[in-house]
Amino acid sequence: MHRSIIMMLLCVLCMPLVFAASMTGAVKPKTKKKAEKRVYLVHADELRYDRWQNNDAQVLRGHVEFEHDGAKLYCDSANFFEGNNSFEAWGHVKMLQGDTLSLVSDFGYYNGDDQMLEALDNVVLKHRGTTLYTDSLYFDRIWNQGYFQNGGQLVDKETTLTSDWGEYHTDTKMAVFYYHVVMDDKRFHLTTDSLYYNTRSKQAQIVGPSNIVSGDSKIYSELGFYNTDTEVAELLDRSVLRNEGRELTADSLWHNGKTGVNEGFGHVVYTDSVNKNRLLCNYGHYEDSIGYALCTDSAVVIDFSQRDSLYMHADTFKVFTYNINTDSVYRVIHAYNKVRAFRVDVQAVCDSLVYESKDSCMTLYHDPIVWNQNQQLLGERIQVFMKDSVLDHANVLGQALSIEKLPEDRLYNQISSKDMFAFFEKGDIREGRAVDNVEVVYYPVEESDSSYVGLVSMQTSELKMFMEKRKLQKIWAPKADGTMYPMSQIPPKKRFLERFAWFDYVRPLSKDDIFNWRPKKAGTELKIQKRKESNRKGTSRAFNE
Repeated sequence: MHRSIIMMLLCVLCMPLVFAASMTGAVKPKTKKKAEKRVYLVHADELRYDRWQNNDAQVLRGHVEFEHDGAKLYCDSANFFEGNNSFEAWGHVKMLQGDTLSLVSDFGYYNGDDQMLEALDNVVLKHRGTTLYTDSLYFDRIWNQGYFQNGGQLVDKETTLTSDWGEYHTDTKMAVFYYHVVMDDKRFHLTTDSLYYNTRSKQAQIVGPSNIVSGDSKIYSELGFYNTDTEVAELLDRSVLRNEGRELTADSLWHNGKTGVNEGFGHVVYTDSVNKNRLLCNYGHYEDSIGYALCTDSAVVIDFSQRDSLYMHADTFKVFTYNINTDSVYRVIHAYNKVRAFRVDVQAVCDSLVYESKDSCMTLYHDPIVWNQNQQLLGERIQVFMKDSVLDHANVLGQALSIEKLPEDRLYNQISSKDMFAFFEKGDIREGRAVDNVEVVYYPVEESDSSYVGLVSMQTSELKMFMEKRKLQKIWAPKADGTMYPMSQIPPKKRFLERFAWFDYVRPLSKDDIFNWRPKKAGTELKIQKRKESNRKGTSRAFNE
């Protein structure tokens, strides 16, 4: 009976111990591995021991050397606490770990159980071509990690990093820097508050607000990567690149410093404050060395050099630079296909467009049409010449047709010829010319009451129109054949020229409408004609309005 009671009591008392043991086996918290070896004193010129005077330490002097778990530690003097498996070291303190790592300082404290070395004053850590300078460093041999909290500098070939706080991992060669981080290279200067840098892969990772200066270029990024060896950078989260009045931003930017190739992906925005224009697209490509650029996918060019901004869309824009890095440099811009442009006072459509900065000429190809308020101009090819960013003169070459829609319904002033030329002064037209096979349908206006006098139908070899304040002042032509019909006696066939066509349905209506391509109706497309030399003769005659 007593024996049974005693056994039950033993079982009850032992149950918590068994339960605790089972729990300990099931959940093992992760802890640093403790060193299994003792710290060994290898050599000292002098050893002195006074338990009471030196706090149970062995006092070592002269060429002191310790060894612990594959590492050798040297100093001029030390206090060795053999019972605690630790020592304090002074003078030329050095730790060597294999032939890849060395750490020197003026003072050090080493704990063999934790394999932790605390180094103070003039600390230098060298590891496979990478050198870390600081005044205080904790080096954990178990985790192969050194970290400082009072400022440090890491030098890796041509790259130098400084910060207030940092870590360096010798196994992965990863450096982590925080607070007032500066990364200097002969090619750039970077400032940030957070940076990861791998000295093996030469990859720097930006993880916070950062500014990079490289020559005349300035970059702002909050997330990105830069390889100091390959000079390849990938910048994310709407990073911004600025250079002498020009700014580029995108969802992501890719830059190769060696080849000079740059790419932008997603909502790319390029702004040129100097020339007052902006480019938008979803993919952009630029090569510094040859000045070549390409942008596509919802590409839009915005010119805000005038009072009203001009918006132009095409499937693709390309820029070619000639005589680069010389005083005679110039650029040629190609826009294709389905070009549409909108400004409050002028709109245009064509299949392709070329702009040459050398002579400030923009040429519209393949069924080009230009509208200005109630006027429409079309031909096989339209050239527009600028001077100091202001319209200077324009040419319509091949099957030129100019139409002015009048306020009254179905009344149009029309001029048809082989070629047309317009000359401008301060942006306003002052003279217009129509050349070869000129046909005119024109409604003169009575000055007294602005009523229409009738319809003038005329054919001639050349026509000149002189304007003032956008109003027609005088018409000149050589010998001409023409008839004037009163308004009530106009033959229906005389109201419109044979090539009359009003393409208002393809006209861009707003800056958003430039994305909506509306082609001409089938059969109304312009058919290119072979150009022939003309021989114009005749006497002059002036017509005053």
